[in-house]
Amino acid sequence: MSSHRQSKKRRYITWAVAGAAVVAGAGIAAQTSMAATTWPAQRTYTGRAFDTCAAPSLSAMKAWHTGFYGAAAVYVGGKNRGCAQPNLTASWVKSVSSIGWKLIPLYVGAQPPCQTGSSPEKLTATTAASLGAHDAADAVAKASALGMKAGSPIYLDMEPYDIADKACNDAVLTYVRAFTKGLRAKTYRAGLYGFSSSSAKAVATATNRTDLPGNLWYALWDKQNTTTADWPWSKTLYTGHSRGHQYMVNSKETRGGYTITVDRDAWDAPVAITG
Repeated sequence: MSSHRQSKKRRYITWAVAGAAVVAGAGIAAQTSMAATTWPAQRTYTGRAFDTCAAPSLSAMKAWHTGFYGAAAVYVGGKNRGCAQPNLTASWVKSVSSIGWKLIPLYVGAQPPCQTGSSPEKLTATTAASLGAHDAADAVAKASALGMKAGSPIYLDMEPYDIADKACNDAVLTYVRAFTKGLRAKTYRAGLYGFSSSSAKAVATATNRTDLPGNLWYALWDKQNTTTADWPWSKTLYTGHSRGHQYMVNSKETRGGYTITVDRDAWDAPVAITG
């Protein structure tokens, strides 16, 4: 996210280089391809959401539950997760869910080999498949421990990289597919957070659609609160409540006496099943 795994300056540099209702059942075919598995009904949230580096305190979440935002993204794990999460516990998840918040689980897994900067975990062509499977298992364990049940989505955070580098892009897609298969094997829905100019584009425009995530959360900082008007790709892709759009970053906002710097998201996609 904007300053969540890298600094704001760093994110802009790498990006430049790389060139509220709840409904059930929508879009399941694209997200639940494991045969002979009974899938829980999808829990969908449609409305404004926010993401921020560290999960806010319970007091802040209570103060922020004013109706402007209805969902919040939380970083459940990954070796490249940028912030400590002292507030993010099973008790916190239960409490904020009881208030009415919907939660969007985000996992910062291995990053591309051609990506600038140093990440604690980077994939290679050789390790992509095994790392994807390993990180999927870890993501499910982390989400489950927080009380996010089977049927919940987990969004894989893939930061910007040069998708014109074919070897690098192929390795990333191998990793993403393995991550997706690993989630589905545990009955968790797969999503990807990425940039409309790079990582999200690689998934949206891939010719081979096998085992790609069923939900796409695209970063396009145009300040448009929509998942349709500025959708950059074919209108037939990711329909049926499968899209998120990060449309504004580093927005310093005060609600109920609590000031938090957040990124704003337009949401029409799955959220965690809790409670």
